[in-house]
Amino acid sequence: MTTATTTTIPGYVAGTWDIDPAHSDISFSVRHMMVGKVRGRFATFSGQIVTGDDVTGSAVTAVIEPASIDTGNAQRDAHVRSADFFDVENHPLWTFSSTGVRHGRRGLVVDGELTIKGVTRSVQLALDVNGIGPDDGGGTRLGVSASTVIDRNDFGVDIKLPLDGGGVVVGDKVQISLEIEAVLHPATRPAAVAGT
Repeated sequence: MTTATTTTIPGYVAGTWDIDPAHSDISFSVRHMMVGKVRGRFATFSGQIVTGDDVTGSAVTAVIEPASIDTGNAQRDAHVRSADFFDVENHPLWTFSSTGVRHGRRGLVVDGELTIKGVTRSVQLALDVNGIGPDDGGGTRLGVSASTVIDRNDFGVDIKLPLDGGGVVVGDKVQISLEIEAVLHPATRPAAVAGT
């Protein structure tokens, strides 16, 4: 598989993009009872992408409100917001700030610092650029998918809920998936797009 470069991303534009929460999704899955997975998402987040003249000169920042968690079960969500897990009263925001973009063995990788519950750890996001093109409002949109796996214990979410027969209620590894659309700032739109 060939790695993505600026020249192989059709419509690539250097500029500043705001993440569009209405058309984006930040979700996760974690092992439950050793036999299945619980999935959830965060409803409230914001962020910005700055694409460089070359894709490796790009940067990403994002903020997530963990209180906006939705796993489809109100009782479970309330427990996850509590001090047992996220402690949202004392840690209302999570942040991500990239430290670099590079070509990995299977495509682009975004290196960055993720902060959860006041604990910052380095993470690597596998990144796919899904497309860049015009939207129906005369603007320009960028679509990307990204994923990573973290160990919740590394971020102070270290509650242990052992099962009587062995194992735990909640697994340690958390799969994080992002589907992001971002809108290019008007000041940095290509002239052909900005003038439409």
